Amino acid sequence: MTTSDVLLTADADGVRTFTLNRPQAYNSLTVELKELLLAGLTEAAADDSVRAVVLTGSGKAFCAGQDLKEHVGLLQAGDPAPLHTVKEHYNPIVKTIVGMPKPVIAAVNGPAAGAGAAFAYASDLRIAATSANFLMAFANVGLGPDSGASWTLQRLIGLGRAAELMLLARTVDAAEALTLGLVGEVVPDEELAARAQKVAAKLAAGPTVAYAKIKNVLSVAAESSLEEALAAEDDAQAALGATADHTEAVEAFVGKRKPTFQGK
Repeated sequence: MTTSDVLLTADADGVRTFTLNRPQAYNSLTVELKELLLAGLTEAAADDSVRAVVLTGSGKAFCAGQDLKEHVGLLQAGDPAPLHTVKEHYNPIVKTIVGMPKPVIAAVNGPAAGAGAAFAYASDLRIAATSANFLMAFANVGLGPDSGASWTLQRLIGLGRAAELMLLARTVDAAEALTLGLVGEVVPDEELAARAQKVAAKLAAGPTVAYAKIKNVLSVAAESSLEEALAAEDDAQAALGATADHTEAVEAFVGKRKPTFQGK
């Protein structure tokens, strides 16, 4: 299991929690942190013992996005790495989050900006602390969106609102994020970690294979015709009908008891 000073990893009740741990820099993303996060997420996706994932930050911020000090330093040193970080780091991280065959919860404990906000948008569920806020800061540094934000944000809040937040680079606080549908829940700061773990544990005890199919059919339906969506649903139901979890759920229903899912 991936472990590092800048990325903390913990397992409990089938939940793997990744904590971005550069609080002195608002958990901004260095090359090291991006590589570790990608490796950790990839490992979690392949680990059957991990049935839900939580992504959060340490200190007062969720993630401020790219570490601009490192970015500028590398450019000044003639290192071309910053010019390729979207392709080599951000795109793979977002694709791994979206394609994770188990639920991903972003526990947004403070400011989330740029790629940091995009990681939250790519997650399946977002729970925000009262002190959380979101900022699409790209225009402030003369850049366009990356890390999948152009794809995820408009699917969460609509094209018009997404354009507003990106063009104006306007900060959205937790209350407005809830109103917009950007997050599903806002809780007091001191309750965030426990709430995220409670939701994640509930999901980790559920039918993991079914969750993966739900994520897949939603993704297909978002970009397809009705006929294509129906076909994807049909394929998913045919596959899920043969799972041990479905059999267990039916037997539990008949037996008037609570099912015990194994994620298979």
